[in-house]
Amino acid sequence: MAQRFPIHIGLLALCLVATASAPVPAQQRLRERILQRMQPQTEDAGRGERTPLPPGVRVERDIAYGPDPRQRYDVYLPAHARPDAPILFMVHGGGWRRGDKRMPNVVGNKAAYWLQRGFVFVSANYRMEPDADPLVQAGDVAAALASVQRRARQWHADPAKALLMGHSAGAHLVALLGSNPEGLLRQAGAQRPLGVVSLDSGALDVPALMDQPRLPQLYRDAFGSDPAYWRSVSPQQQLARDALPMLLVCSSSRHRPTSPCAEAGKFAARASALSVPMQVLPEALQHGEISDQLGLPSAYTEAVAAWIQRALMQVRH
Repeated sequence: MAQRFPIHIGLLALCLVATASAPVPAQQRLRERILQRMQPQTEDAGRGERTPLPPGVRVERDIAYGPDPRQRYDVYLPAHARPDAPILFMVHGGGWRRGDKRMPNVVGNKAAYWLQRGFVFVSANYRMEPDADPLVQAGDVAAALASVQRRARQWHADPAKALLMGHSAGAHLVALLGSNPEGLLRQAGAQRPLGVVSLDSGALDVPALMDQPRLPQLYRDAFGSDPAYWRSVSPQQQLARDALPMLLVCSSSRHRPTSPCAEAGKFAARASALSVPMQVLPEALQHGEISDQLGLPSAYTEAVAAWIQRALMQVRH
């Protein structure tokens, strides 16, 4: 009987043969697509209802902000762009080691909702573990934002009207950037964003997280064993008086291995002591649904949209 190999082994072998003579960028893209299929579905993959993008939306894909193939972002432009459009900059999740800017739950309903309201929607990739640790990843996100802001006028967008949004690992990265905007954001040359929407981060207080006895391995893989490093990538410990306003959406589901709402409440209390505006928004949704269902008609979407609208009112020309 002929031996049967798993389909993903065949796909990878086909990738290696088919791209042996291909240009490096094309080979890299094909390899990434096949490796993405080989990876198991993550908890933030999302399979819910989808709202189609509004008619006339234009997408500019794979704009480079660095030399690595992962240092790319996509820009979704509304059909009828108004002058000085706001920018919603989205950072995907995936445990700091997988995920992609084009995943349906990353773009999908959120892009459809805010494009209809005249926003420019950006979805960014960044380098992954084990090649890049979370601190390097946050630097990538800062560099991507700086690139978007430099190009904003060509898309009829206002670089001063940028807001950061991230889910899961991406929520940790945007909260880290927002905690100390004079750090990585300033180093990358980014203008100060108006605020941060953190969608169910489980890593707002990294030292406390790493002390938990039954911690999922993905956190140990991401943050290692050095307490000094934990503090350097912990929004709670990096929070400064000039931190960005934040909306902390958290899953109140009992199925989360960590307690994101308790952690968000602790983070908001620390922010209050520093006079940093911060709001906690608990939602009775699963971790993936927190991202996937944002943009669908609901009180949840309305609450996030209202917070973003209040943040935009800070802009003075």
